[in-house]
Amino acid sequence: MIKSIHIENFKSIQSLDLELGRLNVFIGANGSGKSNILEAIAMGSAAMEDKLDDEFLVNRGIRVSDGNLMVSGFAKGSKNNPIKLFFSNSELGWLYTLMPPSGVLKTWTNKGEVISNGSEYSSKIGGRLDFTIPLLKEGALVDELEKQGKKLDKDSKKWLKVWEFLAQATADTTLANDYFKHIFEKSVILEYAGNDFLNFLIYAPENHFLRRFEEEAAIKPLGIKGEGLFKLISIIAEEKTDQFNEIKQHLKLIDWFEDFEIPGDLKFTERRIKIKDQYLADDLQYFDQRSANEGFLYLLFYLTLFVSDLTPHFFAIDNIDNALNPKLGSELIKVLAKLSKEHNKQALLTTHNPVILDGLDLNDEDQRLFVVYRNADGHTKVRRIPPRKPVNGIVPVRLSEAFIRGYIGGIPDNF
Repeated sequence: MIKSIHIENFKSIQSLDLELGRLNVFIGANGSGKSNILEAIAMGSAAMEDKLDDEFLVNRGIRVSDGNLMVSGFAKGSKNNPIKLFFSNSELGWLYTLMPPSGVLKTWTNKGEVISNGSEYSSKIGGRLDFTIPLLKEGALVDELEKQGKKLDKDSKKWLKVWEFLAQATADTTLANDYFKHIFEKSVILEYAGNDFLNFLIYAPENHFLRRFEEEAAIKPLGIKGEGLFKLISIIAEEKTDQFNEIKQHLKLIDWFEDFEIPGDLKFTERRIKIKDQYLADDLQYFDQRSANEGFLYLLFYLTLFVSDLTPHFFAIDNIDNALNPKLGSELIKVLAKLSKEHNKQALLTTHNPVILDGLDLNDEDQRLFVVYRNADGHTKVRRIPPRKPVNGIVPVRLSEAFIRGYIGGIPDNF
């Protein structure tokens, strides 16, 4: 799970630090920078995969513009400064330094490096970095070291052979070291943080895609607007029966819902589900997603995203309250907090609906509420809302009411 994030020089963010839980909710006025925080994290995930072309960034949910406009412009000359994105989990930290496309380049320039401070990474595999020090002499480096009585495990031999190949190919020790460091550190990050951080997407489902079911996801298995939902549900129904039943069980947050299934007589080009309303007569046929209400489809999307082990471990949802009744949204947050633990998911959610906050339990360290705001210089900043301390004889104000009254911030103060 991602623990700490530092963002520098990205859009409205000059410098920002975040300590995350498992389910994280962000509130704030329009234009405060909530989406910019999510996009910076998505940029870091794209950097991990070396996929920083515009088409890949758009498919992650990033609002792509001219590269120079994605770098913050608060200080004179800041356009020449790189975007810096630092992330850490319980085992290591890693930093990406990004420069926008320039000249004939069509992609961002990406430099990644591992940053360790006595973590398990340092003690377990940090010693591999010493393999970049010896110069290549006559004969194979692995054989030479074994002749000297060195005990090398399989993994060490692999990295020594990589170094040996690079040194032979470049005939330049300094260049070989640079290449090796890049390959090695990328491998380390993937090994120690891949499941936490790969494929981070900013989901913003839309009614059109949820209702049609025909669209294929650009990034499998589930697109940011809801593309690929039918295909994913079909796979879950066929291969993950327990997950399919879990999704159906939680859909009963909607009181009329009884059941849904994927018809067995679908033609090759058909994409539909059969939904059962408990109030309909037994002899009436099921209806499909084209006739379902919007809230049901959004709920189906969110539950599938959290329950499936095929979807990313780390992701964001922009405007989680979209199309949901306020009370349903509040109850959904309680369910998602539970599902995030059970299915090893970490989520960042944004909302403008105060009632959503009433689903949070801030006494649980895994659930966190953040207020996003712009300071006097226009920089995006974040403040975590701590658990409320009980006061004898006083009924605590609900989070929704505290939000509306302006007690915790996150609302415009210019009117």
